[in-house]
Amino acid sequence: MKMENKQFGKRKGNYITIDIKNMKIAGEEDIQKASEAVTKELKALIANLVGEQDDILVVGLGNLYVTPDSLGPKVIQDIDITRHLLTYMPEVLDEKTRPVSAVSPGVLGTTGIETLEILKGIVENIHPKLLIVIDALASRSIERISSTVQIADTGIIPGAGVGNQRKELTIDTLGIPVVAIGIPTVVEAATIAADSLDLFIKKVQEQAQSNDFLNELKEENKYEMIKEVLAPEDYNFIVTPKEIDELIENMSSVVARGINFATQK
Repeated sequence: MKMENKQFGKRKGNYITIDIKNMKIAGEEDIQKASEAVTKELKALIANLVGEQDDILVVGLGNLYVTPDSLGPKVIQDIDITRHLLTYMPEVLDEKTRPVSAVSPGVLGTTGIETLEILKGIVENIHPKLLIVIDALASRSIERISSTVQIADTGIIPGAGVGNQRKELTIDTLGIPVVAIGIPTVVEAATIAADSLDLFIKKVQEQAQSNDFLNELKEENKYEMIKEVLAPEDYNFIVTPKEIDELIENMSSVVARGINFATQK
């Protein structure tokens, strides 16, 4: 779907959400089916932005040593890299192979360098025509944890979901189109409380049939209300599922396969 900045507070562009369920127990067939859905949507976006053989740089954001934040670096490990082969061993590849390179720039806390600064240097030196950026997200809904793949052609602001907002990675800051692929892997305590309160209200309404106060409460933005209460006391924890290891492994396979098939014919 397309969103307008005036209406939604987002940059104008394409925003796609792919629903994927039961990833913690997904088998090979489930992972392949999900990756095909990612390939289909991603391929269409790429075709609208660059030519069939234009260079693409894949960027995995996050920290490999923090499981909920390791999605990006893990995807990079499974990307089919071709740029160096086309340069040094062109005979081993089809002549229509697209040049693809990849990098995991780490996080500000361990590098001391903004991700934008790192990527600007790479873009200026190797001149890719498109960036595909993968990152773990903070969800505003419990049910979306590792159950959706979110794709947008408007770029990304690293760390925005957990309050560590960094410089944006967009066509404005990097000079080339940026496609972002995100998967929610964590949720705030305020979201859990708000979703739980919704379930509580629903249960009470079912039993009491009608209650004006609960009806009003259900329509209010409980997330912001609860966050205002929790944040000053440092109680707005970031929470991740206990099965996060399996979820990250499966979702990284889904995204890597989706990118590999979308970037080549």
